[in-house]
Amino acid sequence: MRGKRRWFLLFTLYFLLFTLCGCEAFVRKFTRKSKKDKGPVEMVLEPEEWKGPKMTKEERYRQYFVFWQSWQDELINALTQNAPQKKKLDCVQQAFKNLVGMRSLLNESKQKQLDVYLKLTAELRDDIKSDIYGTANNFYRQNSEKLKMNISRYFTYSDVRNDII
Repeated sequence: MRGKRRWFLLFTLYFLLFTLCGCEAFVRKFTRKSKKDKGPVEMVLEPEEWKGPKMTKEERYRQYFVFWQSWQDELINALTQNAPQKKKLDCVQQAFKNLVGMRSLLNESKQKQLDVYLKLTAELRDDIKSDIYGTANNFYRQNSEKLKMNISRYFTYSDVRNDII
């Protein structure tokens, strides 16, 4: 009995000793750390305009053309799959924006030819905007495919290489 009491007393003494002193890593882990100031934030008084990589007019035309093609394909897919109107409008607006970018790089005669397709794209955009139920999606898809075919036929880089200003 004395041995059990001695072990119990010794165990209790060690337990209290470790509890009061504690493991330093354990104590450090659970103590609050003071928040450090990050220092003063430097204010921008004159904003600098970031200029992207310098691209030639030919590269910009190719980029506009590829972007137009991908948005036109996306529009055709959206019309085929009966996607929400917001998706269709976004596709046609992005395609229109890239056509305008292509137009800005062409000479006047090619601009006039492209204006016909810009007008058709704008009409398509207005038609899609007014058709909130998507009842004429097949008709719009056919028009989109015709536009894509014609613009791809007459305005690829190889066709307008000499008309870029």
